[in-house]
Amino acid sequence: MMGPVLAACLLIILSTAWISQANGATCKKDGGVCTCNDQTKNVDCSSKGLTAIPSNIPTDTDRLDLQSNKLSSLPRTAFHNLNKLTFLSLESNQLQTLPEGVFDQLVNLSKLYLQDNELKSLPSGIFDKLTKLTDLTLSQNKLQSLPHGVFDKLTNLNKLWLQNNQLKRVPEGAFNFLEKLTRLQLYGNPWDCSCNDILYLSKWIREKEGKVNGIESATCVNKKAVLEITEEEAAEDCVYPNTTTAIPTTIITTLASSNDDDIPELPVPQENFQKFLGYQEPDHLPTQPQCLMSISGYLGLMMFFVLISAAILYVIHFLKKA
Repeated sequence: MMGPVLAACLLIILSTAWISQANGATCKKDGGVCTCNDQTKNVDCSSKGLTAIPSNIPTDTDRLDLQSNKLSSLPRTAFHNLNKLTFLSLESNQLQTLPEGVFDQLVNLSKLYLQDNELKSLPSGIFDKLTKLTDLTLSQNKLQSLPHGVFDKLTNLNKLWLQNNQLKRVPEGAFNFLEKLTRLQLYGNPWDCSCNDILYLSKWIREKEGKVNGIESATCVNKKAVLEITEEEAAEDCVYPNTTTAIPTTIITTLASSNDDDIPELPVPQENFQKFLGYQEPDHLPTQPQCLMSISGYLGLMMFFVLISAAILYVIHFLKKA
């Protein structure tokens, strides 16, 4: 009677293994590209040349390291179901944008590293759900501005790194809610001290001098310290251009009053035509590790059927002998 029991057990084991394989593998032990530690709940996917975040990261992961890859964008659902994460590193990638809500489920996150990317702007409310965040690193990017209230919900923030960006100013009240802040790096930005909207930052630095480390190093484009700027020096009411280009009213009026025959035919770039039709490039192409995982999935499926056939033949043979 042991023969059929062993065969049934073999079938169950094979089915479980195939289901795991078919769902995709993240950890090396399952055929994936990342190193996973079951005891510490750490998942290390650093320096793998990834262009997309691996699927099926364990939901109980505490630390996720994705640094030094080739990520240029993140889908909005990239970190869904990872609400136990306390550490996330995305540094040294090629991120150009962040979608709204990408971090919203990381409600236990305390450390977020985004330095050394290509971010030019941040969506409004991008950090609003990260109320337990203590360390936020945005240095070595291309940030040209910060949204109003972008740090308002980060009342537990202890360290903030903004150095080596393209910031000319910060919004009024940008740091007012950061009562626990002990370190803020601002150097390496072209602070525009001729405009009166620099006065908030200048006053805030003077008030926090000696309480928040690193802030004194912020200097204007003329090398003068931001904290030394006076109202007389920053007298201009500057208006910075928008990132979008508006069509002048005169052109619209002219086109509206013209006959169709008078309107010149303008060439439409192919990329604009594609956008008009709703065409979008895919978020990413499959990476080499993902292709390998797909191949291994097919091989696993073939092996599964071969072993099942062998088990069935063994059961039939045993029953005939019985």
